[in-house]
Parts: sequence; C-alpha cells; structure tokens
Amino acid sequence: MSEAKSAQARGEMRFAVKVEFALRPEAKASFLALVLANAATSLREEADCQNFDVLEPLSAGDVDVMLYEIYASRAAFEAHLRSPHFRAFDDATRDMVVRKSVAEYVVLDPATE
Repeated sequence: MSEAKSAQARGEMRFAVKVEFALRPEAKASFLALVLANAATSLREEADCQNFDVLEPLSAGDVDVMLYEIYASRAAFEAHLRSPHFRAFDDATRDMVVRKSVAEYVVLDPATE
C-alpha cells in the first residue's frame, strides 16, 4: 500500500472525489438545479465537506456535468453518502443519468511535500 493510501486509511489525509455525469438531454436543466441544491446543502450542513464544485464543460462532449468534492476524510465522504439530502438527490436524479463515473483521490498538501 502506498504511503498516501496508508495515511488515508488512517484518516490522516483529506479525501476528494471527481464525479462525471452524462445526462439525458431533456433532463439537464432539472439535474443542474438538483445538484446545485445538493452542493449548497452539503457545504452548509456537513462540517467536513470542504469543497463542492459543480462544473459544466464549455464545449459539448460525453460529460455534461462534473463534480469535484473535498472532504476532511473518507469517513466524512461516506457520511455524506448516507445524508438525507444526498439520498434524496440520488433518488431524484437516477433516471436523468445515462452514465456516471466516480474517481477517488487523496488531497496532497503542497506545504508538506
């Protein structure tokens, strides 16, 4: 196991996810409203949610919306996934999504590198 993975497993490093969504074209406006509300609620109600960006590509492609989220730890992200507001968002948008990919990262601190 790498040092970064070991440190993350011990809860010593911040945790990030990048989520990419391909959406049904007719659902994009509704999806954006719901994901922006989810992001705002996450930042307001989850003390360990440090960043929640909703990104829309400038050019057309196979990704319609990307999320970049940072949490104090993996456990904080897992708590986010159990939160009522995330579960409501996930249920409400399930039929809007054609494809979803999730990538997980540890956040390296340049001050300690």
